[in-house]
Amino acid sequence: MSHRCTKCGTVYEGDARFCPKDGTPLVDVAVAGDSGTTIRKAHKPPAPERFTLTSQRVDNRYEVLKRLGEGGMSYVYQAKDLSRGQVVAIKILSPKLSADKNSVERLRREAGLAMRLDHPHVCKILRLGETEDGLIYLVMPYLKGELLSDREVKIGPIELELGVEWLGQICSGLHHAHQLRIVHRDLKPENVMIVPTDDGRDKAVVMDFGLAKENRADPSIAKLTATGIILGTPEFMSPEQIRGKQLDARSDVYALGIVAFEMFTGKLPFQGRSAQEMMIARLRGKPTPVRTYRPDFPADLEAALMRSLETDPKDRFLTTLEFGLVLANALGSQAVLERLAPLLR
Repeated sequence: MSHRCTKCGTVYEGDARFCPKDGTPLVDVAVAGDSGTTIRKAHKPPAPERFTLTSQRVDNRYEVLKRLGEGGMSYVYQAKDLSRGQVVAIKILSPKLSADKNSVERLRREAGLAMRLDHPHVCKILRLGETEDGLIYLVMPYLKGELLSDREVKIGPIELELGVEWLGQICSGLHHAHQLRIVHRDLKPENVMIVPTDDGRDKAVVMDFGLAKENRADPSIAKLTATGIILGTPEFMSPEQIRGKQLDARSDVYALGIVAFEMFTGKLPFQGRSAQEMMIARLRGKPTPVRTYRPDFPADLEAALMRSLETDPKDRFLTTLEFGLVLANALGSQAVLERLAPLLR
């Protein structure tokens, strides 16, 4: 049985009962065939009929080519920067939210944080602008690739060497952000892009720091994120994020551990029939061992992954860099270690 979010239109397969994007209850829908997997299978929601920028120009500088997707707050388009002749991605705050001061402030905050990031495995923000019509937008490099979530749906559980290499790259990108005291807060397969490289190997790039938060006291940020317990994706939230506690790098370690678990097994380490049940399981229960779903999984690699899912942050890896190094060493592939060595120093 498939389930559809009544708010964003995304269709999921498996046992989920709440949309991981916005927490909306899912309704059953009949879909021909049976995928036989519990990986969330996301389909593009129908395009809104009342708003589109396709074939228009933004600020007389960006020629919009096509829409790439949308979220709860924004639309993403592929566009051509006429001043530089390069293809970019533009994230535009939805018109109904452009008049909302909190929404605009959140997008400005995202830009302010992400513009400080400069790493090959983090998507950079190039520009923040506002059109004459009052639309707020962000300009980012256009990455030609596919979401990790889509790759999982296409090929199923990821091969170990490839998965560990991607995780090491993500760990390196997150460590760069953490050194700038920025916590992502919303890591999930939908926020990781798999991008082809010139040498024929794919690389992982962390996307969308839309919920990113500086790890420091700031009254304006505190006010914006006072409802942080409902921000993020229920399936991937750390226990301390569920409780609304102060977050640091170890919260991203936890979320990345769940991403890794799903990447290698096609399952989630905690189960529940609702968003609330899944969060309670994270607070009170223990994650399912990886080898329950994948018996051939190396014991050392399982131990590293399970350590990232410890309930108490003190029992996890202190940094994502440490997590990546332990994963690479546990895999025992010299080729992967050599490729990750420059990133995990």
